[in-house]
Amino acid sequence: MNQRFDKFLIYVCFILITSSYAQAQSAFVPINDDYYHLIDRLEIKRGKFSEGFHSNVKPFERKAIVALTDSILKEGNVSLTDRDWQTIDYLREDSWEWTKGFAATDSARYARLSRLDPGNKFGLFKGRKRNGQRKFWQHAADFYSFHDKDFDLHLNFTTNDFIGKDNNISSPLWLTGRGIEIRGMINEKLGFYTFVSDNQGVFPKYVTDYAGRYNFPGEGLAKKIQNDKGVDFLSARGYITFRPLKSINVKFGHDVNVFGSGYRSLLLSDNSSPYLFLRIDTQLGRFKYTNLWTSMVNEQQSKDLLRSKKFSAIHHLSINLTDRINIGVFEAEVFSRDSTSGGYDLNYLNPIIFYRYVESYIGSQDNALLGFDFKWLVGKKGSIYSQFVLDEFLTKHMFNGDGSWTNKYSFQLGGKYVDAFGVPNLDLQLETNIVRPYTYAHKDGGRNYVHYNQALAHPLGANFKEYIGILRYKVTPRLSIYGTQTFAKQGLDPTGAWTNYGSNILLDYDTRTGVDPKDNDYGHKIGQGIVAKTSFTDLRLTYSLAHNLFLDARYLHRNTKSVDVKVAQKTDVFSFAIRYNMAYRNQTF
Repeated sequence: MNQRFDKFLIYVCFILITSSYAQAQSAFVPINDDYYHLIDRLEIKRGKFSEGFHSNVKPFERKAIVALTDSILKEGNVSLTDRDWQTIDYLREDSWEWTKGFAATDSARYARLSRLDPGNKFGLFKGRKRNGQRKFWQHAADFYSFHDKDFDLHLNFTTNDFIGKDNNISSPLWLTGRGIEIRGMINEKLGFYTFVSDNQGVFPKYVTDYAGRYNFPGEGLAKKIQNDKGVDFLSARGYITFRPLKSINVKFGHDVNVFGSGYRSLLLSDNSSPYLFLRIDTQLGRFKYTNLWTSMVNEQQSKDLLRSKKFSAIHHLSINLTDRINIGVFEAEVFSRDSTSGGYDLNYLNPIIFYRYVESYIGSQDNALLGFDFKWLVGKKGSIYSQFVLDEFLTKHMFNGDGSWTNKYSFQLGGKYVDAFGVPNLDLQLETNIVRPYTYAHKDGGRNYVHYNQALAHPLGANFKEYIGILRYKVTPRLSIYGTQTFAKQGLDPTGAWTNYGSNILLDYDTRTGVDPKDNDYGHKIGQGIVAKTSFTDLRLTYSLAHNLFLDARYLHRNTKSVDVKVAQKTDVFSFAIRYNMAYRNQTF
């Protein structure tokens, strides 16, 4: 019966494509923290939200990013640094099929860029010609491209390679990843994207320890190589996208989706591996309404090579109350069915109903989550953002201080400050995340907020407090400095003991362990169990050799202190990497 749902999603997409007069369509920019911060910085400095997308719903369409730069250039009153002008040119070059070349209104910008880059030695003006015979490297962003009114194609090779050293293992660290990325449009109506990369490598011990508990971060399936020291995994994403109506976008394929404006997301993040989804975005003025239906993997109940399925149905309504203030409402239902219980429940396909009502109506015990998010652009210098998630609660226990296990919620508060303290191109970010014990967990793997044994929200799961500080400084057009510092206090289960203090969201919450041995329902608090305090320092220098070709020099220090000697660990990693058309792997946990 689960296979019928996958066929149903394909059938819906086919009907929408064949029965509608589609509008001009764009591919999306893959999730990439470095890249998306550039967009966020421009929106902050503009001082109002973009008309083409809502910045707390990711990924973004390429044409919407170009439209943001068009608005900034047209308005002409945004205070931009020299690096911002270069960023605008970089973003436009990366999605050149949606630019219109230089116009008369661009003359001031052209003159300024010419002053910044005399002789075009940084290649800021490459790829401006829309016509011409040469197809290979005609544009700096593409190895091969073709563009006319009927067909648009962009082909790129990708690679991510590093070498390094971890003090906890004797063998050197290394990664070799090579792949291909293709995107384009057919008749300017149907957009498509595909990416595949074959990867092998040896990662730091803290990463392999995490993979041993939850599968390899961000990928799910990974084979062990080199006597279990390394891993071999295949990365793949792909989707089609189209607009049956001007205000409605449909996207179907395998990828990740993100809700939120922070470094972390407590609603839905890119922490897990890609999954099959059907997504419908409806944008009407200040409103953006997202419907997301997914088919995921329940690894906890999988047998042999055949993996059990689970599903989720998600709503997110984003509202720009003003040009500077945005609020969002989030609702998710996670469930699984087998043939004896009726298979996939079609009630969850209703795009405009409250899932909590459906859950009660059909008498199910599925996992329902309710969330809220908020963003405020402050004075063209920064932004404040927040998220709050209710997984389960009883009103009588929420405020009486009894520590009921049903008080399952998470909270985020953060802020960004651009050109901090008057220093051009220096950006700071602070964020805190708090997650109560047993949040996101449920009775089994078919209903917890997990895909392929990996959290759909925060990589730490639950039962923790976390504080994050991030520094980003663009020194020159080519050199950037990134610094990430995190502190986390989490309550873990004792190694080898059959206890559940609420951090591992794979466990059945009915197996919970209470502070009072006589009553497991009360007295629960954040950090209960075996306390682990982790400080994480990640310093990186990134140098751009060419468009989307980067060199990374990295130092990572991670120190976990705990009375459990199997948890305590001190890590120092030095590494050097080269990347082309691939995002930097943060692996911050």
